[in-house]
Amino acid sequence: MKKFKKIVFLTGAGVSADSGLETFRASEGLWAKHKIEDVCTPEALERNPEQVLEFYNARRRQLKGVEPNSGHFAIAKLERFFDVEIITQNVDNLHERAGSARILHMHGELNKCRSMKDSSYICTVEGDLNVGDLCPFGGQLRPHIVFFGEQVPLMERAIEIISTADIVVVAGTSLVVYPAAGLVRYAPKGAVIYVIDPDQVDIGEKSVKYIRKRFAIGMPQLADELINIC
Repeated sequence: MKKFKKIVFLTGAGVSADSGLETFRASEGLWAKHKIEDVCTPEALERNPEQVLEFYNARRRQLKGVEPNSGHFAIAKLERFFDVEIITQNVDNLHERAGSARILHMHGELNKCRSMKDSSYICTVEGDLNVGDLCPFGGQLRPHIVFFGEQVPLMERAIEIISTADIVVVAGTSLVVYPAAGLVRYAPKGAVIYVIDPDQVDIGEKSVKYIRKRFAIGMPQLADELINIC
C-alpha cells in the first residue's frame, strides 16, 4: 500500500511509563530520589564517576525487565500505511523493540556509551559500565546520554524531520524540557497535531486534537482512526 502521509511522533517519558519504567518528573519519579546535580551533569561525572555510572547501570538493568506496550506497537503498525518517524526524548529502546524503524534519540541512548577522550567513539554496552572501562584510545567510557548543561547535538536534525510532517503526534511529554519542547513550532502550518495525554499540554498557538488518555490506551485508538481514514 502506498504511504501517502508523513507522521512525526514526539515522545517522552509517559510513553515508557506505561511499560513500567520510572519517569524523572513524576512526584515519585527518579528526580524525587536523586539530585540532578549528582547524577546527570558533566560536573557530577567528573566529581563522582562511580555514582553517575551506577545510576545509569541501574536504569539499564530496569530496562531489561520491561517490554514495549500497546502504544509502542501501534506506532510500529502505522509504518505499513504511513511514512513514520519518531523523535523521542527517551533513552530506552522500547520503540525499537516494538518494531519501529526510524527513531531519533534526542537525549542519547541508554544501551550505548561513548569515550570521554573522543566523543565520536560510540559503542553498545550490554551490562554495567564501570570506572576503568576504556575506549581503544584510552579514554574512560561514559553513558551516551545528553546531560543537563550539554548541547543537544541532534536538534537540527529533529527540526528537519518535524518540518516535513503532515501529522504530528505528541505523546507522553509535557513539553517543558527545552530545546525539545520547542520542536512543535517547527511543524508546517497545515500539519494536523494530536496530543495523547490525560493532562493539558501547552502547544502554544497551534490547533490541537486531544486524546485525553494514557499512551497505551490512546495511541492504539488513534492508530486505528488514522488507518481507517487512510
